[in-house]
Amino acid sequence: MKILTNLFLFFSISFTSLFPQTKITLSDAISLALKNNTILNQTSNNLLSQESSLKSAYGNLLPSLNAQGSWGWERNEQAGSTRFFNGIPFIIPPITSESRSFYAGLNSDIILFDGLANIENISLNKNNLTSAKLYLEFLKQQIALNTMVKYYSIMTQKELLKVREENLKKQKINYELIEERNRLGAATMADLYQIQVELGNAELQLINQSLELEKAQNDLIIFLGLDIYGDYEFEDNSIKNFNVHSGDSIEEEYRNLQSRISDVYNNRYDYKSKLYELKSSLNSIKIANSGHFPTLVGSMGFSTFSNKFNDLFDSKSYSVGLSLNIPIFSKFNVSNRVQIAEVQSMNKQLEINELERKIKQEISQTYNSFVASKKSLSVSQKNVKAAEERLRIEQEKYNIGSGRLLDLQIANTAFVSAQTDYVNSQFNYLITSDQIKFYLGILDISKYDSKGE
Repeated sequence: MKILTNLFLFFSISFTSLFPQTKITLSDAISLALKNNTILNQTSNNLLSQESSLKSAYGNLLPSLNAQGSWGWERNEQAGSTRFFNGIPFIIPPITSESRSFYAGLNSDIILFDGLANIENISLNKNNLTSAKLYLEFLKQQIALNTMVKYYSIMTQKELLKVREENLKKQKINYELIEERNRLGAATMADLYQIQVELGNAELQLINQSLELEKAQNDLIIFLGLDIYGDYEFEDNSIKNFNVHSGDSIEEEYRNLQSRISDVYNNRYDYKSKLYELKSSLNSIKIANSGHFPTLVGSMGFSTFSNKFNDLFDSKSYSVGLSLNIPIFSKFNVSNRVQIAEVQSMNKQLEINELERKIKQEISQTYNSFVASKKSLSVSQKNVKAAEERLRIEQEKYNIGSGRLLDLQIANTAFVSAQTDYVNSQFNYLITSDQIKFYLGILDISKYDSKGE
């Protein structure tokens, strides 16, 4: 097992030395995620379509202008013939004729009234664009939070790796001690075999923990859209120096939440996006209802025609007209469109109601997890001190020959377990504190978002 561990560490060091290492902090990771995330970039690109649709909606208020032109050429050839008049033959020679035609024209149409559908269409596209922009901001917060969780996972695995390395060092020291005492006849073979097993387990735990760290790193590397074969160092000292009391403001925020839940809704980009979707659905109802109203279209035209290009503008034609279309019976098609739009609007309202319940549930559950993680952090910190003291006592007792190896190993296992719980509690507190900020809508990512400027 010792040879296996050394080989594993050797190949790990050798592989990482082949490529230059890139250091990525938490801030760097969030910036990379916001830059490289495919879904986020697709959503951002879709804004261009929304902006184009809004521009087109404004264009419907303007008159259309079309230009036409044509040119034609025709050639007729008639063969010669002989015709008889009163028995006298007359020879008609071949005839060839050519003609050309030139045409140019302009026409313009403008919708003077369509039941105000064009006005509502502008409002609908404005609401759609605003909704898309708000949802984009929500996606940014979501991606930033996912990046934080994945980054904290790496930090957790790193700290746990240190715990395993420290445990392996202690087991090696105890192995050397017991091996020497056994050589002098002061320790039994049972103790020597037992410490060999514990040393092997410590080496195996170190290997498994190294693999867990590599797995967490690869998970983040893929999420950030980086080269999986690159060499990256994830280290952020600011994470380790967190303050437990930094969550006090969050607890205060939650205590006042019941009286002003509307503030949370106003902070949540996804909720505000849904509100604009509802507004768009109301615009759709008005657009559908416009089918019951008459449509008035104005038109203007100009044209000219000539057989010679130089005479093209000698003859001109002008036209102005109004076209009124009054719907009398549309085979219930308009009523059907109105009904569909109203149903879609009702469904949007149901989605908003469901989102309100979901937001309250998310906040409540995450806050409870946050409070529990804060208490767990305090308890686990005390447990580490207690387990460390017990291990110290058992180690000293065994060193002077008054203690049993079994008691020492039990104390060591308890200490490693307490350290593990403390590491997990630290990063679980960090994760839940960011999660509650996200669900409250107050997770600030502006400093990471270069696109937001």
